[in-house]
Amino acid sequence: MADSNLQRSVTTATARKLATTTKTAPQMGSITPRLLLKILPWVQVSGGTFRVNRTKVELRKSERLPIQYLNGEPSFSAKSLKTIPLFSEFDDEIVNRLARSFETKELGIGQLFVQEGKDKQKFFIVANGQAEVISSGPHGEELRIALLGEGEYFGEADLLDDAESTVSVRAVTPSVFLGLKQNELEKFIKEVPDFRETFNKAVDKQLRLKATVNDHGEKHIDLVSGHEEDNIIPETYIDYEENPTEYPLNTLQTVVRVHTRVSDLYNNPYNQLEEQLRLSIESIKERQEWELINNKQFGLLSSVNPAYRITTRYGSPTPDDLDELLSLVWKEPAFFIAHPRAIAAFERECTWRGVPPVTTDLFGTRVILWRGVPIIPSDKVEVEGQYLTGRGVGTTKIILVRVGEKNQGVIGLHQSGIPGEIAPSLSARLMGLDKFGVASYLLTKYFSLAALTDDAIAVLENVEVGYYHDYQHRNKVEK
Repeated sequence: MADSNLQRSVTTATARKLATTTKTAPQMGSITPRLLLKILPWVQVSGGTFRVNRTKVELRKSERLPIQYLNGEPSFSAKSLKTIPLFSEFDDEIVNRLARSFETKELGIGQLFVQEGKDKQKFFIVANGQAEVISSGPHGEELRIALLGEGEYFGEADLLDDAESTVSVRAVTPSVFLGLKQNELEKFIKEVPDFRETFNKAVDKQLRLKATVNDHGEKHIDLVSGHEEDNIIPETYIDYEENPTEYPLNTLQTVVRVHTRVSDLYNNPYNQLEEQLRLSIESIKERQEWELINNKQFGLLSSVNPAYRITTRYGSPTPDDLDELLSLVWKEPAFFIAHPRAIAAFERECTWRGVPPVTTDLFGTRVILWRGVPIIPSDKVEVEGQYLTGRGVGTTKIILVRVGEKNQGVIGLHQSGIPGEIAPSLSARLMGLDKFGVASYLLTKYFSLAALTDDAIAVLENVEVGYYHDYQHRNKVEK
């Protein structure tokens, strides 16, 4: 028994110190496929700044009104009310007084704020939640005219119309509305005699302007069509924006420090300097993708025109919602981009409806298609309100993009051929050694993004990622 306790050989723990082990290169969990960087067409910007020249837009879509909360009550500034074209020419004093005439009304799901054929309330603002504007169709069916989210408004042109409303407004979620009190409006009109006249002139002006522009707000081109020989050929010209948008190249930089003793002695089987640079470059590219989506100056989300922002009807992203996006970016849509959890939520809705989307291979990654358009995953499309574990409920966005300069779409911007370049528009340059023998390398990435036209991007907002369906078989199991 005593002999069995004797050590007869060197232990594996000791022997391993003398053995050559098989190793991996350093791994980094934050590395993603970065399909956005691969699928975007990149345009060379030799001058460091890219200018987008566009035809002049005569009629722009007004922005959403910023909603503020004071002691729990929603409100908006009179200045923001003047961003609505029909109120833009009124004096500040009149607009301030009009803004104070709004009242707050809270409604539950399915409750009506305006009832078709009964109410005279026309103009309202959604302070919180979602509301749908509906009307009866020619065959008696219910038709949805608009789906409105926070800060959006409806019916401003009918503010002074005494007829009953031709639409109904219904809360889709628990919502808060801001509407003009009818008695306050009547009192306001009496005390400001020229308000009605000025307002009607603004409406007429807006209608005349709408008649001269196309769906994109650009002036119609005068043309003549026909076989008659005595037609007078109209004269026209194309006007351009006086202050076109310019996109300077954005910069991402970091300094990588490696001790010369490490890079001299410990390079087998992996070169220490190369691995340090490789992992740093991976981090730069991950941040680059985040900037392309979220940057306040040029990112995809900040480049979306208000007319191309829509909201989900029920929270979870449904096939109907993505079809609505495709109706906005219908000219050669290239891809959707969404958080993996949003894609999973969409797939659940497809499964529930019995229409599972097909898959395809994109740069070696399996992605799903909807109507033939790939949905590429990116965790840079952030989920708001999720728990610290990253698995809680929350809302996010789904973006649809058209790409290419010839297609008047979205393009990536960079400048290749820079000093010390190791990849297009990415450089690594030795800055020198300090007195401790530590070498410093400057990594620099130049890039930006430009949307050439408004209809190149659309976004689906308020996408809920935490909803799951209770199927019948689950209920049976519980019973």
